[in-house]
Amino acid sequence: MNESETRAELIDPALAAVGWGVVEDSRIRREFQITAGRIQPGGQQAKQLKANYGLV
Repeated sequence: MNESETRAELIDPALAAVGWGVVEDSRIRREFQITAGRIQPGGQQAKQLKANYGLV
């Protein structure tokens, strides 16, 4: 089972079962950006940090 199948078959149904994305004003944000990326020496920006899910 790959990552997208795991999300579709296991994680998303489990979140919905406990009310996330179903209850009014609750949202599930996938690939939620945590930071824009640290500025490294020389002025280059590092890779963004992302969470698989953000529950709001």
